[in-house]
Amino acid sequence: MRNVPIATNDWPEHRKRILVVENDPELRYILSVIFEEEQYEYHMFNETLDLVLLAKQYEPDLILLDFRLPLINGGELCLQLKNECSTKDIPVIIYSAAPRAFISFKDYRQDAFLAKPFDLTELLNKMNSLIQVKVHQD
Repeated sequence: MRNVPIATNDWPEHRKRILVVENDPELRYILSVIFEEEQYEYHMFNETLDLVLLAKQYEPDLILLDFRLPLINGGELCLQLKNECSTKDIPVIIYSAAPRAFISFKDYRQDAFLAKPFDLTELLNKMNSLIQVKVHQD
């Protein structure tokens, strides 16, 4: 399986870079509209088996993961990232329409969790807060 972005934009100067793994086309569209308004650079994928590879390729400031994905759940993808020295400090937000199921699973070491449906302002606030923390750590 090749990791080919299904939505992307490239800004000429450094902007906040967001990597998204989300299989719902409607939510991807909504996120892309918001990211355009916020002037974020973003890359969206329907699915992946190797989040570390994508993180190394796109060097995101933050990663958004749906928990329920077709090939591997977002929590396992997050663990891949957090277990790799070169990507462990990238903030990750996981979201799920089944928060009780998510909470009952193991600790995936995400930086934040949101229950779907989530408020878009709350999402942006969490994203910006986590990105600011990362910037101060770098």
